[in-house]
Amino acid sequence: MERQRVCVLGSTGSIGVSTLDVIARHQDRYEVFALTAHSQVHKLADQCEQFRPEVVVVGSAAAASELQLLLTEKKLSTEIAYGPAALCAVASASRCDVVMAAIVGAAGLPASLAAAIAGKKVLLANKEALVMSGQLFIDAIEKSGAVLLPIDSEHNAIFQCLPRPYSRRPSAHGIHKIILTASGGPFLHRDIATLDHVTPAEAVAHPNWVMGRKISVDSATMMNKGLEVIEAHWLFATPAEQIEVLIHPQSVIHSMVSYQDGSVLAQLGNPDMRTPIAYGLAYPDRIDSGVVPLDLAKVMQLDFHAPDFSRFPCLSLAYSALKTGRSAPTILNASNEVAVQAFLDGKIGFRMIDRIIARVMDRLPISAVPDMGAILDCDLETRALTNEIISA
Repeated sequence: MERQRVCVLGSTGSIGVSTLDVIARHQDRYEVFALTAHSQVHKLADQCEQFRPEVVVVGSAAAASELQLLLTEKKLSTEIAYGPAALCAVASASRCDVVMAAIVGAAGLPASLAAAIAGKKVLLANKEALVMSGQLFIDAIEKSGAVLLPIDSEHNAIFQCLPRPYSRRPSAHGIHKIILTASGGPFLHRDIATLDHVTPAEAVAHPNWVMGRKISVDSATMMNKGLEVIEAHWLFATPAEQIEVLIHPQSVIHSMVSYQDGSVLAQLGNPDMRTPIAYGLAYPDRIDSGVVPLDLAKVMQLDFHAPDFSRFPCLSLAYSALKTGRSAPTILNASNEVAVQAFLDGKIGFRMIDRIIARVMDRLPISAVPDMGAILDCDLETRALTNEIISA
């Protein structure tokens, strides 16, 4: 079997690290073509030493210089590049077969789209790519013949529960609705009146998953689930009315598909991102992910209840953005990224996140975003207004 050459966009983040863990278990099937990171050069240098990629990409010239010194010390001659154009180049390179798109936030969109346009097998962990560029991204996949495999645990679960082949028409398969499960994060049972006083340390302490700081805050506000609703709409061609969110604190059932005959198919597993990563890498085969098998006897109880929109207003904002369409999801995402960073930096309180996003969405006009230029312009305008509101 010829080994597949993998480009890991965002290799020093939690998804990137988990991806490399799975690859290390199957070196007969995969080799690393490229690794990318923004600024964690020491961690990236160690990954280069272990996986020997052809090329690495960092965020700046300064980071590239620092990485060059580290690689020279390790006697590695890996090619080094930097900047957004270099990210797109490795994601679309002819020597690359598979792209793990795991750069957090809007920064990951151009390279993810480049991989789609180039017809790669795209393992999409960057939900913002679809939130911001929706139709543009799906059109690129369909035009190039790229294979798009969702890596978010929820969308991966849905993908596993859908019939094959899937025609992107839910009615053709008798689908009643898609059910996205959510843990509810660290504040599921906390008194709402005390949420104004939440600290960043409390917000990033997720009860089930080990994630980066930004996505952990998104989980605490449930904006993460809202973005996943928008992503599910594009991945599975399903309207907002047929996408339901259900709180499931144990994070054992990762999502479900409800069919018109009364059947509900669910994908279960321990909360470990190596499961969907392994599924995406090997699809349509299955390989060992390193995840401990689920023991339902030890779980004993599975709980479910509907989300409280007064506790999680960001989820309501996301549904509203999806129904509004056009530039609304791009505005939602950009404003959230800025507001979350401001919270992590101690500039605003936790409950100011949703209030700031709502103000931005009220003030900015909704417009068409037919191409990458329009999307990025909208993103920049939204960030500027959000920063202005934060600084006021």
